[in-house]
Amino acid sequence: MIRARKARASKLWPKKLAETDDGSKHTQRRQAMVEEQIRKRGVTNPKILEAMAKVPRHLFVHESQAAVAYQDHPLPLAADQTISQPYMVALMAEAAEIKPEDRVLEVGTGSGYAAAVFSKLSAEVYTAECQQELATSAKSLLAELNYDNIVVIQTDGTLGYPQGAPYDAVLVAAATPTTPTALVEQLKDNGRLIIPLGPAHQTQKLTRIRKIGSQVTTETISSVRFVPLVHERLE
Repeated sequence: MIRARKARASKLWPKKLAETDDGSKHTQRRQAMVEEQIRKRGVTNPKILEAMAKVPRHLFVHESQAAVAYQDHPLPLAADQTISQPYMVALMAEAAEIKPEDRVLEVGTGSGYAAAVFSKLSAEVYTAECQQELATSAKSLLAELNYDNIVVIQTDGTLGYPQGAPYDAVLVAAATPTTPTALVEQLKDNGRLIIPLGPAHQTQKLTRIRKIGSQVTTETISSVRFVPLVHERLE
């Protein structure tokens, strides 16, 4: 387990994180992102819009990508991973029906951006990342930015994280042909699993799986295209 605590920022984000963002061009870009890419495309939950307007996405990408951080597309990260487009993060948060008292599990930490958004909507976020480089960098950045209700775990996310279970919501930021059984098992009653289902490098279906008692229901939210979910059994 890697808990977010004060640490030096990772070399992947060589920028002065202490610099104020208020009134800057990034604040203006973020507000435009919320209005044009998210609200106008149908995500209108005010808490989600507020969270998206607060989290500084330009700090969760390499500084060379900061100028395009608020555009409507994914951006590359280390280990052949990507940071999801802002609209997709908002759409998944809305589909997950996250409430202030909820405990959330994210599978696929990446840079930590989505976990930061989810942390503003919930009580606690566990985020699982199997790539050591990404897990360590996300932990450092989230600590530097004072996201103190996020726990970063380096693990195979297909196994979930039993130590934190059960979860009100589980959100998977990568595609898989089938639903990992462990993620459904770790849901609370009336828990929601948001996951892109389908083949790698093709169009997938963003799916909401809801567990009510012993029953599981499935609903398609949207057509999407995510990077493949990485399976890595860590000892």
